[in-house]
Amino acid sequence: MRNLTRKEELIMLSILHLKNKAYLVAIADHLSKVTKKKVSLTSVHLPLSRLEKKGLIDSEYGESTAVRGGRRKKVYQITRPGFEFLDETKRISDLLWKDYINLIAK
Repeated sequence: MRNLTRKEELIMLSILHLKNKAYLVAIADHLSKVTKKKVSLTSVHLPLSRLEKKGLIDSEYGESTAVRGGRRKKVYQITRPGFEFLDETKRISDLLWKDYINLIAK
């Protein structure tokens, strides 16, 4: 299994939630909302680059918009290896969390 940071995992899950609207600003906003902490664009941009280099996500440019001065948004999506990684991460997490309540009650 590949090693990823918790931030990279959260970014991948955010991409999953945002679907075809998963671009840098939207991902940072989504993470800020979910974590209830301000997430900077830089703290998302660098992990996105690493994830893309690892082949876990891919990107393509969307249409240019007047709102962005004619610039296009880079939209991210999860690749097949990315889904396989998330499946394995969830399987392991579920096993580790399985008896959490019972374990802390002792």
